[in-house]
Amino acid sequence: MKTLANERDRESILRRLASLQPDSSRQWGRMTPHQAICHLSDSFRVPLGLRETKPVAAGPLKRWFIKWAALYLPLRWPKGIPTMPENDQLIGGSAPTSFEGDRRELVQLITEFTRPAEAVAQASHPLFGKIPISQWLRWGYLHMDHHLRQFGA
Repeated sequence: MKTLANERDRESILRRLASLQPDSSRQWGRMTPHQAICHLSDSFRVPLGLRETKPVAAGPLKRWFIKWAALYLPLRWPKGIPTMPENDQLIGGSAPTSFEGDRRELVQLITEFTRPAEAVAQASHPLFGKIPISQWLRWGYLHMDHHLRQFGA
């Protein structure tokens, strides 16, 4: 299973991120590459304790099943899953500023995220609930992979 805990997997994600261009063609969805970078940054800010999101209402069994399916089934995440309003650049997410500056900030957030600190250990995912650092690192890889594939990177 690929994870940001694995240096080879992390370096692969960072290389793919470096290949993303402002004019990369989108394969699905409505985000631009620049909005996707800001969306990913906002998403990493949540477990780092730098951004708040509201929990998604779901019972414990549904939460467990969705988490298990998202993190452990050998399937790519489906296209078109709605983004939480707090992390949607058209609603409440951080507005894009400079493509290269925002990309550098995302790399910095990934670096901070992969050196799990107390914030990540205490963080609660909006849908999965409180999860261990190993699952956060798996989620981080899968979320990055999903949006990089969105632009063929």
